[in-house]
Parts: sequence; C-alpha cells; structure tokens
Amino acid sequence: LELRRMSVSREQRRRGLARALCREVLSFARARGFGAVVLSTSMVQVAAQRLYEGQGFRKVGASSPSLLGTILHFQIFHYRCDLGAR
Repeated sequence: LELRRMSVSREQRRRGLARALCREVLSFARARGFGAVVLSTSMVQVAAQRLYEGQGFRKVGASSPSLLGTILHFQIFHYRCDLGAR
C-alpha cells in the first residue's frame, strides 16, 4: 500500500493527529492483508521523516526528482514499513 500526500493543517499540528492518521493507515493496511506500506518524502520534510521513523518506517532509498534536483543535491527519501514486523 502506498501512502501519498498526508498533511495536517498548520493550525492543527502538534496535537498528535499525524501520528493517529499514520497508525490508522497501518491498521487499515494490516486488516486488508497488505505486507507493507511505502511512502516518499523530501529531504526538507524533517518532521515528517521523524514521524514516519517513529511509526516503524525505515529509509530504503533516495532519488533526485529531476536533473535540476541532482544538480542542487535535492533528494526524495523512500520509506517502507513491513507490517509483519510491528
């Protein structure tokens, strides 16, 4: 299962909503027999990286989104959470 575009509005942040949403996604995926959840986030989304790593995701790779991204050393990080391991 791929998690895409999860976001919490600025005024609602720091209330545990993103953690709750992430837990719900993992629960949803497990209940439907998925073996893993994957996602991508940019290198500048440090809070998102901490959130995902705290929920059991591990970084499995990185890529540049374009030639300009390569020149600027901008990376997209790829994460995976194996559901049988949690």
